[in-house]
Amino acid sequence: MTQSCSPTGCGPLTPEQEHILKGHGTEYPGSSPLNHEKRPGLYHCAGCGQTLFDSETKYESGSGWPSFYDARPGAVETTQDTRHGMVRTEVHCASCKGHLGHVFPDGPLPTGLRYCMNGLALAFEPS
Repeated sequence: MTQSCSPTGCGPLTPEQEHILKGHGTEYPGSSPLNHEKRPGLYHCAGCGQTLFDSETKYESGSGWPSFYDARPGAVETTQDTRHGMVRTEVHCASCKGHLGHVFPDGPLPTGLRYCMNGLALAFEPS
């Protein structure tokens, strides 16, 4: 199921989306239908509707989560995450500050980045 968004947001969040976006949770790898989404379009924050990623930057990383090599300018912010005994770079929506996932320096060119996002934190809008 994909969630539709408007300029004012994406409707009520499910308990799972609340856990991810507001509680810094993570969905099970391989559980998101967005892993297999290949159509052109835009990926929005499920919390506020902010456009985050273009489909042209999506790629199959093999990680089990929707992955992108670049975000739209100004759409996301990052912070250092030291939970779970690891040091990672956490990605948040720049608009509502909702937790989206993490970014790693092992992605493809041109950026070399892998934005590893929780599918439940995203809403896809086909072109």
